[in-house]
Amino acid sequence: MNAFHLRVCCYTTGGYFCDGYILGSIGLVLPLIAGPMGLGSVWLGLLGASALVGIFLGALIFGPLTDRIGRQKILVFDLVVFVLASLAQLFADGPVLLLVLRLVLGLAMGADYAIGPALLCEFVPKRRRGNLLASLSAVWTIGFVASYAAGFAIQQLAGPEAWRWMLASSAVPAAITLLLRLGTPESPRWLMSRGRVEEARRIVHTYIGADYEPDEADAAVEPVRYRELFTRRYRSRTIFAGTFWLCQVFPYFAIGTFLPAISHALGLGGGLLGEVLYNLLLALGAVAGLLVMDLLPRRRFVIVTFAVVCIALVVLGLAPSGPLALVLPTFLVLAFVISAAACLESVYPAEVFPTEVRASGVGLAAAISRAGAALSTFVLPLVLDASGVGGTMLLLAAVVAAGLVLSVFLAPETRHLSLAEAAGTAARRPADAPDGAR
Repeated sequence: MNAFHLRVCCYTTGGYFCDGYILGSIGLVLPLIAGPMGLGSVWLGLLGASALVGIFLGALIFGPLTDRIGRQKILVFDLVVFVLASLAQLFADGPVLLLVLRLVLGLAMGADYAIGPALLCEFVPKRRRGNLLASLSAVWTIGFVASYAAGFAIQQLAGPEAWRWMLASSAVPAAITLLLRLGTPESPRWLMSRGRVEEARRIVHTYIGADYEPDEADAAVEPVRYRELFTRRYRSRTIFAGTFWLCQVFPYFAIGTFLPAISHALGLGGGLLGEVLYNLLLALGAVAGLLVMDLLPRRRFVIVTFAVVCIALVVLGLAPSGPLALVLPTFLVLAFVISAAACLESVYPAEVFPTEVRASGVGLAAAISRAGAALSTFVLPLVLDASGVGGTMLLLAAVVAAGLVLSVFLAPETRHLSLAEAAGTAARRPADAPDGAR
């Protein structure tokens, strides 16, 4: 590790901070604009899901593009879009324009989801890879929580038009991250995969050290077409990476986007008891997930956290009007564990795909996950109206249970393996992995 590695970590996690901030801010804004704009459940669901739909499309588009033209160009482009679209929200005069701007922001975030883990894992040393990749999700959560803190402060200062400034404030961290990304080099691993050995060697010598050489395992390979992600060679890792991620974010976004309504429905009220404590536990869970990432086997981590989240959701679903001594601790355990588990979302997908298709695979997994998140965000107001908070929690528990079953059958063990070894292990069933990889 050197100063350059830390810079790479800062400007990739900075993008994820912006992603979390942008997605978190809409949760506080929706209750403020619902009345003045005359928004019903459908419009609230559309606005809540709009950025997630954009992420779905952006990850599908920019993942393959990043594998084709390189990491560096997209790295800067998406942050320019962050800044401009964030500021444009100041001038949104109705739900239609706001919907369009949120879609545009989602497209840029989709690009960042595809490129961030791919670039970071291609630069950092193997022994620090797990923690540094986990920092992406941890910082995403910090950004999500920071949007609530900033939103509460802006709401006190800006009056009736506070929602505009709450949304536009994401331009500040985006501009800072953009400055950090200017002048960044291309990934040596990507250059090696394209046969540009001398360029890769020059970057390694300049930024890593003269005693280091590019990894020969990444030497020019046959280009992989996007559709090959669905062939027998990649199919199991594509299914696992996308589906486990979807099952994790489905309840995360559903609860986070409509936290005030869910907190009230569970009898927790607002303010300190409900929203603030939930967000505090999200932040603590993100830090815990980051710290234990390289201490626990990946496979055990994903299975155990799915099980705990599922149990917590079932308890809340069966006893939504239960005593505060039961509901509040269960709600906070849910926040802590779901946030710690989210750290795997920036680790697993980046590890299970090889360099030549890494951004495409990560982008596809992100797209699948955000499709689920968009669906959960859109339908949650409707399910709350139709089935109440108990039925809503049980629906979320069913999705998490599906993720648990999937992980038992498909989750590989990638801790302590090189990127080439991890991608190879992911192609086999866990029971078939060599002893050292279990």
